[in-house]
Amino acid sequence: MKNIQQQQKEVQQHQTRRSVLGGIALAVAAVGASAALPFSAFAADNYPSKVITIVVPFSAGGTTDILARVVAQALTSELGQSVVVDNRAGAGGNIGGALAARAPADGYTLFMGTVGTHAINAALYKKMPFDPIKDFAPLSRVANVPNLLVANPNQPFRTVKELIAYAKAHPGEVNFGSSGSGSSIHLSGELFKTMAKVDMVHVPYKGSAPAVTDLLGNQIAIMFDNMPSAITQVRAGKLRPLAVTTAKRSPELPDVPTIAEAGVPGFEATSWFGMFAVAGTPKPVLDKINAALVKALAQPAVRAKIKEQGGEVVSETPEQFATFIKSESTKWGKVVKESGASAD
Repeated sequence: MKNIQQQQKEVQQHQTRRSVLGGIALAVAAVGASAALPFSAFAADNYPSKVITIVVPFSAGGTTDILARVVAQALTSELGQSVVVDNRAGAGGNIGGALAARAPADGYTLFMGTVGTHAINAALYKKMPFDPIKDFAPLSRVANVPNLLVANPNQPFRTVKELIAYAKAHPGEVNFGSSGSGSSIHLSGELFKTMAKVDMVHVPYKGSAPAVTDLLGNQIAIMFDNMPSAITQVRAGKLRPLAVTTAKRSPELPDVPTIAEAGVPGFEATSWFGMFAVAGTPKPVLDKINAALVKALAQPAVRAKIKEQGGEVVSETPEQFATFIKSESTKWGKVVKESGASAD
């Protein structure tokens, strides 16, 4: 039989082993915890350490693309890391939106959203491939942009009143292009149809640029285009401006009337564009991106470029942007319902 001294010695050894093993377990748990939460604790210090991509849900050459490239260049200087644009067009912005929504929530994939992707499509499409609210973290609006009603110069109308008269005399013959079903360009046309009581045919494209190409070629008669992607052609005399969709005239085209002035009282439609991160991105990283974005939008060169395109720079907090999106969703959801527009 073991004597008392041997028993005490074994008990002490057992307690020592338990203490050592317990310490190892605590150390492993601590390492595991730090491995599981390194991003929220330390990522902002190292962010960004690689290229950042801005997903643009429309084709190159359109307003969303133009604004994204202006911002990308400015963010590159503010963040000290390359920021590139990736165009993923189709389905009124839903293809690009779905792609961005599935990206890692690490701040290296951003999304240039629009009034279409975040305030219109949810009412327009029966099935959405992403949730505009739950799948994205708002950063800030970038710009508000008027839509411009333009016509091919070979069309027989020169004013809004003449367009309405022609469309009523030729129901179903006037076709209008858009950057895609559900875009503000599309809904501006649908709102015009409803308020002017005319029958026109919507022709959707995968972005504004290809629609403008067909408008220049007279394959379509008119278009409610975002001003930045149409103003160059207007200034060159290749497209005829009929009216702007905002409540006030644009300083860039002061001689062009509003649609309300030109024959459809009460008409108003403004496009907006904003930057988003993927939902779940750690707040320190979101704060860093937002701060860089606000500084980028304050650069005189950036403001001048956006103004040249007929846009108005807007920078705000994520909370302000989120509140704005909710109000826009309510407004445009009502327009979609009243117009009977559908993308399905």
